[in-house]
Amino acid sequence: MGDIERIDLGEVPYEDATAEMSDWVARRRAGQIRDRLVLLTHPPVVTYGSRTPPAELPADPRIPLVPVDRGGQATYHGPGQLIGYLVLNLRERGPGDIVRWVENGLVSACAALGCKTVRRDTPPGAQSLVGVWTPDGRKLVSIGMRIRGGVTSHGFALNVTSDLEEFARFTACGLPDVAMTSLAELAAEQGRPAPGEREVRDAVAKALGAHP
Repeated sequence: MGDIERIDLGEVPYEDATAEMSDWVARRRAGQIRDRLVLLTHPPVVTYGSRTPPAELPADPRIPLVPVDRGGQATYHGPGQLIGYLVLNLRERGPGDIVRWVENGLVSACAALGCKTVRRDTPPGAQSLVGVWTPDGRKLVSIGMRIRGGVTSHGFALNVTSDLEEFARFTACGLPDVAMTSLAELAAEQGRPAPGEREVRDAVAKALGAHP
């Protein structure tokens, strides 16, 4: 998909990251920066879109609840999860389904890390199945993006060593029966250690064509 700049950050509070992202989008629209993939983590937070029913949120939240302007429903971010924010000028990149491109790239990254995953098509009238899944129907990656003025923002959340119990405290991704998983859980099922954070970041960046 062309030249994408890779930017690696550490743990950044969610509100700080989204404020920075608004600036990145404005600068990309003005042609002041390249397309970029920003890799980072967040302290514990549950984010949710404007269409998320209140009943799907934690009844007794122990961590902050933050409304967001991306697509998708409620999800959890926290330690052990790799966040990828994509700021891409789609007008320069030409036609194509950006979400499917992200899904396919992350499926390739997971394969490089030794985990077989798939993308799923959403049946008409059903709740969105956007993301990356295991063949047996567990969800590994959540994707929620926004496009404004031809430039994308937000992106994906890949569970590496995430505390999966946090997802059980609310309706994750608008799917009442969804079972979330992580690279650590999948690796353990294969009798091998979880991939390290650097290994995961490198695999994701390579699969999406991002480099320094």
